[in-house]
Amino acid sequence: MEEKKILLGMSGGIDSTYAVTELRKQGYEVFGAFLKMTEESDADSAARVAALLNVPLTVVDCTARFRDIVIENFLSEYAAARTPNPCIVCNRFVKIAVLCETAKKAGIPKIATGHYANIGFDEETGRYYIRKAADPRKDQSYMLWRLTQEQLSMLELPLGSLLKSEIKVRAAEMALPNANAPESQEICFIPSNDYVSYIEERKGKFPKGDFTDENGTPIGKHEGIIRYTVGQRKGLGVSLGKPAFVTAIDPVLHTVTLTCDENRIFSNRLICRELNFMSLLPGDYTEVAGEGKVRYAAKPEEAVAVIENGEARISFARRVRAVTPGQSVVFYRGDRILFGGVIE
Repeated sequence: MEEKKILLGMSGGIDSTYAVTELRKQGYEVFGAFLKMTEESDADSAARVAALLNVPLTVVDCTARFRDIVIENFLSEYAAARTPNPCIVCNRFVKIAVLCETAKKAGIPKIATGHYANIGFDEETGRYYIRKAADPRKDQSYMLWRLTQEQLSMLELPLGSLLKSEIKVRAAEMALPNANAPESQEICFIPSNDYVSYIEERKGKFPKGDFTDENGTPIGKHEGIIRYTVGQRKGLGVSLGKPAFVTAIDPVLHTVTLTCDENRIFSNRLICRELNFMSLLPGDYTEVAGEGKVRYAAKPEEAVAVIENGEARISFARRVRAVTPGQSVVFYRGDRILFGGVIE
């Protein structure tokens, strides 16, 4: 049987490394691509793994594209008092896009990544969609909601049906590099995790301003709006005698609104735009039932969506914490993504 060809995004980490084994089980001839996102990106680990597993590796320079799309969006969103998710932007417009382009140029029909998610196909509608992973603690379906139908048609996710704990055991038994390496929690282009310094080095110092109460009365001074996000409690630098929470940020007046009533950071509805439809056919809908997830670590909550003119108004059965402009809301039914959008 002739082997099928597939291009795997390889970072050198355990997930993309073990993906080689799973893809070969499925009969694929695996080719590797390391995507260089920043000048600090190091291909050495991926090169060592690829050589060990006898996978031909191509290094693709994505630095300009990553800077223009992901980093610029990150900077402009924070400056506008919004809280972006750069991984979601990267997956659609850089990582998966570049893998698809590179594969096409090489005559390779499929691509793969080490994401923990699955892909479904609806025979009735002819649409591809992302499904949740088998491992609920590692599920990354939320991060993939912006992928296009063409991207999904080329994509394989070989780890979606596996548990991370199983993969670590198998990788150790196979003596794969990085089998027990700790997972990075930082934004990839800010390894120090000091995003405030990173933004100010590129955009300049943000002016100090007033903390205000919900009536607009000044109650203290803050150090610049980029240091705060909706729902934040720690690190505010103001003492009100009891815990305070951020409820709003104004990039024009440079004010940060606080409340000491935690109930005020919960809401039961939101508006989102920049919609991307997956298993749900694109269009307007008077009522779509499902579950909405408002951040990567949040639990999906029962909700109903009304979709009109490229905008979705989502109402939750019970209030959710810290709905944050700039973050994504992903709308599921069961384990499949119906659509997603950026919270306004």
